Amino acid sequence: MRILVTGGAGYIGSHTVRQLLVTGHEVTVYDSLEHGHRQAVPAANLVVGDLRDIDHVDNLLLVNRIEAVIHFAALAHVGESVTSPAKYYTNNLLYSLLLLDRCRRNGIQKFVFSSTCATYGVPEGSGGITSPTGNPVPITEGEKQNPVNPYGNTKLAFERALADYAGAYPFGFCALRYFNAAGAAEDGTLGEDHNPETHLIPLVFQAATGKIPHVTVFGTDYPTPDGTCVRDYIHVDDLARAHILALGKIVPGSKFAYNVGIGRGYSVREVIAVAEEVTGLKVPVKEGPRRAGDPPALVADASKIRKELGWSAKYNNLRAILETAWRWHKSHPNGFAE
Repeated sequence: MRILVTGGAGYIGSHTVRQLLVTGHEVTVYDSLEHGHRQAVPAANLVVGDLRDIDHVDNLLLVNRIEAVIHFAALAHVGESVTSPAKYYTNNLLYSLLLLDRCRRNGIQKFVFSSTCATYGVPEGSGGITSPTGNPVPITEGEKQNPVNPYGNTKLAFERALADYAGAYPFGFCALRYFNAAGAAEDGTLGEDHNPETHLIPLVFQAATGKIPHVTVFGTDYPTPDGTCVRDYIHVDDLARAHILALGKIVPGSKFAYNVGIGRGYSVREVIAVAEEVTGLKVPVKEGPRRAGDPPALVADASKIRKELGWSAKYNNLRAILETAWRWHKSHPNGFAE
């Protein structure tokens, strides 16, 4: 299949591109390289550009005879979305809508969207801190979507646009609601490299190795077993496989949405403790106030994607995920700048 991957030089995108190429697809990566890395994808597959240049996108779709789009390109910092919502609505919603309509005009019928568990907000039923032990109960796709930050709002708004297009045109989509992507390629050649870095696991490794003075724990008074936020961590390669399986499921009129996670939550303190075991190093910690827009706990019920797509997580525990991430960090202490 001839596939356009927007944001394909980014963290999740580059891992997905690699798997698409291995499975025989023809891939065109479209990335501004503002956050992505040229080294993360084969040069022959990369077109540098921005989604705001919609005529460039239109030409790519036509000239490359694109049959499907996997759309990763987006801003994804929750805190920044709270302070700069205009930036997020412009990048994540407006530019995505422009892309979607060019797909319609070019007869593209398959669209996989990089969505997020942030569309659920603070879950009311299946995902709240409701069990007798205080542990979070996994979220199903039937959970009410009620985001608590602009990032989640932009993703949900685009999911709704996709559903409307699938109802009106010969078009189908799958929205994959990620939980927390983590880890690195098994061979150590691809990994997580953001600038600035805001993700917990890379920051924990940076603190352990002295690259930064400490890692900050944002909030210690959440209604969770140890007072810190709980998240479901999914290995980036497992997440990449979900995109390829989704492509094979979509037909015109499809309106699919799947949670992608391992179904087990880990608190910030647990992540730090496991990282210390994996690295053999002490992680300096500083406690700070809660960040705006952070739900207490988000854990996936991924039974639907297992049942309908045959997907399962190869890396089904935090230690296995962190071991791959640590190998990448040790061999690339400065990311792709090495």
